Amino acid sequence: MTDTMTEATHGVNLSDDAAAKVRSLLEQEGRDDLRLRVAVQPGGCSGLIYQLHFDERLLDGDAVRDFDGVGVVVDKMSAPYLDGASIDFADTIEQQGFTIDNPNAGGSCACGDSFH
Repeated sequence: MTDTMTEATHGVNLSDDAAAKVRSLLEQEGRDDLRLRVAVQPGGCSGLIYQLHFDERLLDGDAVRDFDGVGVVVDKMSAPYLDGASIDFADTIEQQGFTIDNPNAGGSCACGDSFH
């Protein structure tokens, strides 16, 4: 039986550093059945907030891309807002964590967690 939900793809890119960090987190959890789900939802001071979390489910309309063994899932409602976005991971004195560079964002709040 073919799973047609996984045939769709999306325009989100995951850097090598971000993929390595996701792999490391999954290894710490001892899980190989999880994917990184990237989504947007209403909220934040600018209107939309990013969500990054691990998910074992694939929902109807989800688009999936593989980055060197790391699956990245985007739901059909979030895909237009995230098309062309790049996810990176920084571990420096100035910054630690995942960052999202989104060409679709018209503006963002000072903390960088929400956009419009």
